[in-house]
Amino acid sequence: MIISAFCIIDDALTSIGGRIRRAGPTPTVSDAEVITMEVIGEFLGLDHDNHLMEFFRGQYGHFFPGIRRIHRTTFVRQAANLWRVKEQVWRRVLDLMSFEGGFAMVDSIPMPVCRFARAYRCRLFRPEAAFGKDHVERQTFFGFRLHARVCWPGVVTEFAIEPANTAEPEVALSLAAGTTGTLVGDRGYSAAWLQEALARRRVKLIAPHKSKKNDPFPRLSRTIARIRYRIECTLAQLVGRFQVKRVRTRDLWHLASRVMRKVLSHTLMILLNQKAGNSPSIRLSTLLA
Repeated sequence: MIISAFCIIDDALTSIGGRIRRAGPTPTVSDAEVITMEVIGEFLGLDHDNHLMEFFRGQYGHFFPGIRRIHRTTFVRQAANLWRVKEQVWRRVLDLMSFEGGFAMVDSIPMPVCRFARAYRCRLFRPEAAFGKDHVERQTFFGFRLHARVCWPGVVTEFAIEPANTAEPEVALSLAAGTTGTLVGDRGYSAAWLQEALARRRVKLIAPHKSKKNDPFPRLSRTIARIRYRIECTLAQLVGRFQVKRVRTRDLWHLASRVMRKVLSHTLMILLNQKAGNSPSIRLSTLLA
């Protein structure tokens, strides 16, 4: 799995072309090696940079010999500076995948910056973060929301990190850029103006009535809920295996880099599943069998 991931990432970096650095010495650990270690580490649950370094130094130092000759801060700095490159690699990986681009789903998950009791004293992410509602936990939180567009069978094809108080329909309009066909959302995306705006782009929005109590088509809403289980499965993987809700950074730039490597890892694992012929490809645990 490590070798396959490295080959895909290295080929993607080669296809990007151009110079990543304008000046400075060649890094001890190549960019392809750094991104590979990040991606594999995220899949194995190594969310903390210290654990990531210790694991690859001890277990796979023969694969990445340079990791034994650099300090942790050098590795972390190099990884953070590659966040734009990782986005380009992610786009290349999406080009290699098989998914239904004409059928997409949108949803969001909360990303609390701190506990609610400390929110008014917390100085992190001021003024970027905001207060919002966690509808699953039924409580208010302080932080961001990760909005994602997921195409069948469960591939994240677009995402955005927005303040927690940003309305879901507003973000959905930007996430739907380039989408054709059908876009499915939950009750939070039931807005007439959004449906009209997407219709002008030839995108059909399907979402249940905003009020469950006054829903005129409850059977249709239940059908939509059954269809949306796949995006809930994908977001559950990002929360569980990839721990995307853990904000371990102090600024938005590093947060975007961390989320990018988690999404890249999730996407790349689905690609490896597809190449291995595993079905369904969204079941990532088959890669560890």
